Amino acid sequence: MPKRTDLKSILVIGSGPIVIGQACEFDYSGNQALRALRAEGYRTILVNSNPATIMTDPETADAVYIEPLTPEFLEKVIAKERPDSILPTMGGQTALNLTVELDARGILKKYNVELIGANIASIKKAEDRELFRQAMIKAGLDVPKSRTVKTLEEGLAFLSEIPFPLILRPSFTLGGEGGGTALNREQFSQMLARGLELSPMHEVLVEESLAGWKEYELEVVRDRKDNVIIVCSIENLDPMGVHTGDSITVAPAQTLTDVEYQVLRDQAIRVIREIGVETGGSNIQFSINPATGRVIVIEMNPRVSRSSALASKATGFPIAKIAARLAVGYTLDELLNDVTRSTPASFEPTLDYVVVKIPRFDFDKFRNSTPLLNTTMKSVGEAMAMGANFKEAFLKCLASMENRHTWFKPTEFDGAPLTPERRAELMAFLKTTHYLRVIYTATAIRQGISLEELHEVTNFDPWFLRQFDEIIAVEKEIQAMGWAKAEPEFRQNREALGRAKAMGFSDRYLAELLGTKEINLRNLRFELKLHPHYRAVDTCAAEYEAFTPYLYSSYQNCWRESPVPAEEKPMLASGIPGGGKTVMILGGGPNRIGQGIEFDYCCVHGAMALRERGYKVVMVNCNPETVSTDFDVSSRLYFEPVTAE
Repeated sequence: MPKRTDLKSILVIGSGPIVIGQACEFDYSGNQALRALRAEGYRTILVNSNPATIMTDPETADAVYIEPLTPEFLEKVIAKERPDSILPTMGGQTALNLTVELDARGILKKYNVELIGANIASIKKAEDRELFRQAMIKAGLDVPKSRTVKTLEEGLAFLSEIPFPLILRPSFTLGGEGGGTALNREQFSQMLARGLELSPMHEVLVEESLAGWKEYELEVVRDRKDNVIIVCSIENLDPMGVHTGDSITVAPAQTLTDVEYQVLRDQAIRVIREIGVETGGSNIQFSINPATGRVIVIEMNPRVSRSSALASKATGFPIAKIAARLAVGYTLDELLNDVTRSTPASFEPTLDYVVVKIPRFDFDKFRNSTPLLNTTMKSVGEAMAMGANFKEAFLKCLASMENRHTWFKPTEFDGAPLTPERRAELMAFLKTTHYLRVIYTATAIRQGISLEELHEVTNFDPWFLRQFDEIIAVEKEIQAMGWAKAEPEFRQNREALGRAKAMGFSDRYLAELLGTKEINLRNLRFELKLHPHYRAVDTCAAEYEAFTPYLYSSYQNCWRESPVPAEEKPMLASGIPGGGKTVMILGGGPNRIGQGIEFDYCCVHGAMALRERGYKVVMVNCNPETVSTDFDVSSRLYFEPVTAE
């Protein structure tokens, strides 16, 4: 169906200041939505309070208000601008909560403002824990045993019906704030009191613990004609009990059978229809009991989220841009895929590569904080990497972290063989949800602890543990050689070094193992002509031609060829074939305390200014939350670790 012509102006609510659980991914989604709406001829109005964002630039919207995100200030903007509609799904939890408050105060009715993308009923049904539980039961889907409580007394009374541990999930809170796992009555009382205080609705869902179960997410998009597509499946490496924003995640899901995936796909479609999200993207989370196969629906975000930004960058499918156009009346089959320019947006993306996201933590800067992960989000940023297989993507992502753990570095348990006491100490550590547990898992593998034992204490899927085991096996082989022996051997058999590179080992990682400098390893690799291939993110596994220069590197089969990285179709920023001067912009990598969205702002404006002057701009970055890693910001985008290699 054609776009709506009865709407003239649309107000978009931003997400406000950067906080844990809500960062620059909403600048990315809001910026995409505003650009899409303006391109369709609508007058756009933005209200946000964060000056470090691209979306608050004067040219992003027709009217930009940098104001506090409160109902009072929003009403003043609505009274002045008189928008026909509000798009509430681009500003995270902040925008959703404000929209609900505007409706409760009668402001939307007073000024005759329509909601597009999601209505009040669907927002409440998805965000109110009890309404969501009832909706899932109505749809015939399994949910954890639970009860929504509004007082401490109600919660304590429920303890007689359900055993510890228990999960607490406050309604309408950001990043799981106020939630967590209670192991005993005292913890339960303290957490429940805090959760009730933090929830705008003063209600908390108390549910049975699914700790140890596997967790998956599906990014789902729906249009007004009830066409539904799955953009991407995402698997959490960490089991249930760790917030998905704090977990290492992989796309597409690696350990699901096709039958299991189809079950999740069918259930996701039933969820979005039952909740009633009319158009746009939603993130739906599931848990699967690895022993029985029981599938549980955990929750749904009726809006774009951090996972939506990750899925967009992982697949090349611009969820926020598509969602904005769906909100004004288009259907998926009417919108073209920006990457292929020939297939409709109703084609589900297909990945012929693996994507890994690793969260970035800054516990070192907060010495009194507890470095244990739970259902409340604690990460301050993330990096993403792509590779031909899981091992390559995982090690590339570790190399992107820009901290002390850019490969499987040795820990205090490495070196000498473990005594019984030290072994028990390591196993006790691995039972916790410490943010460095994966690094210590590598140590345990080096020390000969069986994968079966590690699965028992970590609940990491055996498939992931086997991947780590294969990395450590190659690591041991290389380390045993030493540089003096390795250099002549690699010259004689370049495939040995090439296979290590294809597994994701960085030059720096290999140099550390061999006891030499990184430059020596790099020089040898260049001498042996072991270079990466650069592959396009094309949404269709090379079935159709891709027109967007969105690339990632892979050393897969690099020993069989000697590629020299080069463009097949040299192109100026203006799109005119030919030469031209090129400027490379290095992005800021994962967000951290002291380095965040403001550097994304600088990268984007640098790219815009250079392209206006006719330069071709090459962007290199590894942060999936950013506007700078949108494939149409620069002439070419390389989603790569920001390292010398």
